[in-house]
Amino acid sequence: MTREATTRPGVKRGTIPVFATATAITVSNIYFTQPLLDEIARGFHTSASTAGLVATTGQIGYALGIVAIVPLADGARLRRLAGVLLVITAVALLAGAAAPSVALLSIATLILSATTVLPQVIMPTVVSMAAPGNAGRVLGAVGTGLTMGALLSRTAAGLITEAAGTWRAGYAAAAVVTGGLLLVLPRFMPADAPAPAAAQRSYFRLLASLPKLITEHAPLRLSAALGATVFAAFSAFWSSLAFHLTAAPISLGPSVIGLFGLFSVPGALAARYSGRLADRWGTPKVNALSLGSVLLAFVLFGFAGQSLVTLAVGCNLLGYGTTSGQIANQARIFAARSANKASLNTVYIFAVFAGGAVGSAVAGAMFTAHGWAGVVATGLGFVLLAGIALVWSAVSGGRTSVGKAEDTADTSDAVDTPGAPDWADTPGTADMAVTAGTGR
Repeated sequence: MTREATTRPGVKRGTIPVFATATAITVSNIYFTQPLLDEIARGFHTSASTAGLVATTGQIGYALGIVAIVPLADGARLRRLAGVLLVITAVALLAGAAAPSVALLSIATLILSATTVLPQVIMPTVVSMAAPGNAGRVLGAVGTGLTMGALLSRTAAGLITEAAGTWRAGYAAAAVVTGGLLLVLPRFMPADAPAPAAAQRSYFRLLASLPKLITEHAPLRLSAALGATVFAAFSAFWSSLAFHLTAAPISLGPSVIGLFGLFSVPGALAARYSGRLADRWGTPKVNALSLGSVLLAFVLFGFAGQSLVTLAVGCNLLGYGTTSGQIANQARIFAARSANKASLNTVYIFAVFAGGAVGSAVAGAMFTAHGWAGVVATGLGFVLLAGIALVWSAVSGGRTSVGKAEDTADTSDAVDTPGAPDWADTPGTADMAVTAGTGR
């Protein structure tokens, strides 16, 4: 398909690849520490559960950043916002590289995670730039970048740590790469605010409106439930994998552990087509496919958790399931005819990363108490909760179908934005997905 058929007129050439790359780089700041946790524990002479707090605070920081920063994307100048966030993140990464204790490292990680929320600023922006009927496709491209960053950052961090002999090199390298985005990303972000000043609400009114969105948008509630539980399972696996692989009888080093991110690339690339499936099949079917993939992954982890080949296959299934589910969930919430897409995305992503923080914390405790079997049980439990949410939605009458979401969208939030830039106009955004059970 040509670029003109994918994005709206006036969108700068190369915007989608730049957004996907920026998403990959920025989201990697949350995940690159996971294969380094054993090295961090050794460096500070502390326990695995204490070192695991670095991964947990990363998830918590990201969730806090989602609530505090992402709603600004409904009214702020995105080019300026992107620049400020990149600077703060790069400085916090440098602070992490120099941290003298786990406590200060966790604080630095909390700050950098809170400000590395550009992926969730980019998501609603790229949807507004998509041509009618192609929002799922552009979300697929950017969402794949997000997953690739999460996976490959582990590989890069492991190799850098092995070469440098210290986990601190990973933080320093991430600071350099994040700072480099300052030379590229702001040029592709819209220079103007998404809506004229008269249509903008104050920052505190934006924050106060977030809980109301949960009660008013059934599609948001379903997406948040599915996103939180599946990502909890995803985080449970990845936050515990380093401890599993360094323990006997596997006993691997950080560079080899990091390669598991590389092994997972095929699954992440395959998930890119889930955006097209959401456009054609509807989001519930893609969510069902997602849950089946994640379930199969944890079954493999349970039956053959000592096999590196089986773990690699499971990583692909887990990556595919998590990414395809994320794409479907965001396609569902962005289908609403609302001017506050960034706010809807704020609530959704907050739920996702809150789930990730819970998954990491529970898995850390379960690994300490029950070993790898405890991690597998944790993942299966979260998948079960996700399945219950999806089945309950279907049984209760399919209130979360896109067609009904369009009919019941919160028109009080929708604003007419004459004079706003072309990329901010969203007629046809509801074309991005179809009513469950129908095709296009």
